[in-house]
Amino acid sequence: MSTDKSTEQSTEQSTGKITEKGREQTTEKGREKSLVRIAADRGITTLTLDSPANRNALSAALVTELADALAACAKDPAVRAVVLTHAGGTFSAGADLKAPPGPYAFVDLLRQIVALPKPVVGLVTGHARAGGLGLLGACDVVVAAEDADFALTEVRIGVAPAVISLTLLPKLDQRAAARYYLTGERFGVAEARAMGLVTAPLADLAPILDGLRAASPQGLRAAKRLVTARVLETFERDAEELVQLSATLFASAEAREGMTAFLERRDPTWRL
Repeated sequence: MSTDKSTEQSTEQSTGKITEKGREQTTEKGREKSLVRIAADRGITTLTLDSPANRNALSAALVTELADALAACAKDPAVRAVVLTHAGGTFSAGADLKAPPGPYAFVDLLRQIVALPKPVVGLVTGHARAGGLGLLGACDVVVAAEDADFALTEVRIGVAPAVISLTLLPKLDQRAAARYYLTGERFGVAEARAMGLVTAPLADLAPILDGLRAASPQGLRAAKRLVTARVLETFERDAEELVQLSATLFASAEAREGMTAFLERRDPTWRL
């Protein structure tokens, strides 16, 4: 689905107003350009992560805007389903190391996607890394282009995929999760489909959206509750522990070295 041909839409939010035509957001904080574009087409609202300059890194600002846009979708009876996609060649590179969101803010965002009373379809046509995979894990359906690729790169900067385990581990094959959690290797769409991260190829997007348009709102809400119940139980049981683990790892000397090496484009000291 192309968002460029979508009808003009305005969505009022507590922090301001987003207009698809102008692609601008006026907020209490005075930001001029939205990091999340919104467009609508026959009941499907597309939310496009629009910060390609930093590969749609999960900054505090982007997480806040995405949460606001999802909240508006949840309340709007005209929205049957949501597509979450990206501008540029990267769906998301993971946490913004220069302006990261608070760990609870990201947990809340992941929970919001899982619990949203509308289906959320992730659409990846490029790269997805680290926390970006957490977003995909929260989606109900994930569609990927043939040349998309993925990696859980946290171990390479001295941390671990802690918080995003809330959405990934209930869905992924355990052996595959162990390999890619531990090695940080890049993997393609075939591996992503086999392990349970990706649902379908790009060619299936239109039939999937047509199926969602044909479904009743009540039926979609009830069906989504059935398929997300186990993931939400994981949030209730493990979220606090994983947030604390993430905070401990990010505050460590190894993580500081790993993040510094990443930003300086050099190998960390532990590289053999």
